[in-house]
Amino acid sequence: MCGILGYASCNHRIDKIKLVHDINSLSHRGPDDSGEWTSSDGKVGFAHMRLSIVDLSSNGQQPMLDITGRFAIIFNGEIYNYQKLFEILSGDYKFKSRSDTEVILAAYTKWGVECVSHLDGMFAFAIYDSLNKSIFITRDRAGEKPLYYQYRDGTFSFASELKALLKDKKIEAVINKESLDCYLGIGYVPKDRCILKGFNKLPAAHSLSFNLKNSNLKVWRYWCVPEVPQPVSVNKTHTKDLVNELDTLLEDSICQQLVADVPVGILLSGGVDSSLITAIASRNIDKLKTFTVRFPNSGKFDETQYARLIHKKFNTEHIELDASIVEPDLLIKLARQFDEPIVDSSMIPTFLVSQLVQKHCKVVLGGDGADELFGGYEHYSRMLIMEKYAKFIPSIARSSIASLAEQYIPNGTKGRSWFVGLDYNLSDGVPLIANYFDATTRVGLMHKRFDNWNVVAEDVFQEGISKQGGLLQRATRVDFHNYLAEDILVKVDRASMLASLEIRAPFLDRKIIEFAFGKVPSSLKATDSNKKILLRKLAAQILPIEFDNKRKQGFSVPINVWLKQGVFREFFNDVLLDSKCVFDKKTIIDLFIGLDRGRNNGERLFALLMFELWRREYKACF
Repeated sequence: MCGILGYASCNHRIDKIKLVHDINSLSHRGPDDSGEWTSSDGKVGFAHMRLSIVDLSSNGQQPMLDITGRFAIIFNGEIYNYQKLFEILSGDYKFKSRSDTEVILAAYTKWGVECVSHLDGMFAFAIYDSLNKSIFITRDRAGEKPLYYQYRDGTFSFASELKALLKDKKIEAVINKESLDCYLGIGYVPKDRCILKGFNKLPAAHSLSFNLKNSNLKVWRYWCVPEVPQPVSVNKTHTKDLVNELDTLLEDSICQQLVADVPVGILLSGGVDSSLITAIASRNIDKLKTFTVRFPNSGKFDETQYARLIHKKFNTEHIELDASIVEPDLLIKLARQFDEPIVDSSMIPTFLVSQLVQKHCKVVLGGDGADELFGGYEHYSRMLIMEKYAKFIPSIARSSIASLAEQYIPNGTKGRSWFVGLDYNLSDGVPLIANYFDATTRVGLMHKRFDNWNVVAEDVFQEGISKQGGLLQRATRVDFHNYLAEDILVKVDRASMLASLEIRAPFLDRKIIEFAFGKVPSSLKATDSNKKILLRKLAAQILPIEFDNKRKQGFSVPINVWLKQGVFREFFNDVLLDSKCVFDKKTIIDLFIGLDRGRNNGERLFALLMFELWRREYKACF
C-alpha cells in the first residue's frame, strides 16, 4: 500500500522541490520509503511513498522505470495474481525484481491500456509513456484504492488523497454546492464528483489518459458487473453447486491475498464474513494470526465470545486487543484525514482497530463487500416487504403518504424513511432509504447562506440504475457502485492508511464479484424474511454448529448514547452552535431536541459535525 502523486504540464517544467513537499503529506500511506522522478524534459513528475509489502528490497522502489526507460510507473495497491503474470510475461520481459509493480510495467509493455483486464487486485496506478508523451491512469474494479485528479491551466495533477493536491497555495478550496447536497442527502459524494470545485475522482473500474501534446483528457469504463442472470429453477442440487463454487472461489481468493513478504493476519470480528475467511484460510496456514478488538463499555457491540469460538475451532493464534476510550479530539484528526467527509461514524472503530493491529501485523484480511454481493443488509428485506405491499396502494396515495411523512414526521423517527420511500417507482428504481436529510431539511440547513439551494441528491442517486432484474438486483448493484465504493471502501482506506496498515478484501476478488452478480439468483441472496442466504449456507457447512450465523452486528459505535451528555455533547455543541458554522442553528437545535426524545439523530449530527470540522481543516469556502 502506498501514496502516489503526479504532475504533468503541457507548458512548463515541474518544480522538484514542490513535488517532494507535496508527497510528504501522504507519508502515513507509506512510511517505509519515498522516491521522486522527473522526465528528461522536466514536464512530468512522479512521487511515491512506500509501504513495503512485496519485494522489500530496493528493487521494489518507486517510481520505477521499465527495462527500456520508456515507461515510468507509480503504483498504490496489490496485484494478487502477480506471480502468475510474472511467469506469463517473463519470456518477453527481463525482470529486475519480484515486485508486482514491475509486473504491471511488463503487462503494459505487452498489452498497453488493455493490461488492466489481466490484473486482479486493488490498485490505482499511473504510467507515463515518454515516447508518446501520454499518461495512463486506472483504478481497480470495486474502488478499493483512491485517486483524485485535476486539470488546470495546462497542468494535469493526480494523487491518492486530495490533501496532496491542495498543498499548492494558489489553489483555493471552493465547495461544490451540488456535491454538498449529495453529502447531506446520501452520506457521501458519489461517482466522479468531488466536494471541491475543479477536482474529480476517477471512478472505480475506469481508466484515464492524458496527452501532453494536445491536452486531450479521456475517461472510460474498462469493466462492468455482469448482466442480471436469467431466472432458473433453484433446487437443492443447484444450490449445493453454487455453495461449493463459492467455497472454491473464496479459497482461491484468500490464498492469493495471504501472499506477502510481511506478516499477514485476519480481522476476526466474530461475524459470518470474517469467520468464513478465517475458516477457509486455516486450511492452508497453521497458526493463522487473528485479531479481535474490544471497545470500552461496548455492551451489545462486543462480539468477543463469537470470535473466540472461531479461534478455538480453527486453532488460530488469536490476539485480543483493547481499544482506548474515544475522545472528541479524535474526530478532528479523522476530519483532516478524510479528503471528503462521509457520514459514517464507524470510521472511529475502524481507525482504532487499524492502529492497534498495526503494532502486530502489516497486512490483514477483512470481510468488506460480502453484504453488497450477497444481500446482507437489513434494508434489502425491508425493500422486498415494501414492494410486496406497495402494489396494493395506488401511486397517488403513495405519493401523498410520502409527502405527509416528510412534512410531519420528525427526522430520526423510526420508519420515517420507509414512508418517504413509498414515492419511489419500485418497478425500475431503488428507494433512497439512507436519506440522512430530506430535501426540505437540506434547504432549511442551508438557508442561512443561500436563498436558493439546488436539491440534486435524489436525482443523482437514481442516475445509472440498471433497469434489468428485480428490486433486489437493482439495490445490490446500486450499493456496490455507490455505498461500497464511496463510503465503506473510503472509510477502510483512509482509516487504515492513517495507521499505515494494509487491509485486503477477499470478497472483492473479480471472480467472486462476477459470480455474485452473474450467477447467484436473488432468491439465494435475500427474501423479505432472510438475508445473505447463500453465504449462510456455506457458513452452516464449514463453521461450528453452535455458531449463530443469523446474527447481524454492524461495526459501529453508540453515537446516540455518546451525544446524550458529557464531553461529546459539549464538543458537538461547541462546533455546531458556533456562529461560524455554515448550517442553520435552529435546525441543529431541533435535531438535538429530537435526539434527547429518543429519535435516531446521532448519525445526522455526526454528518454535520464532520463536514464542519473538515471545512475548517481544509479552509474550504463557498
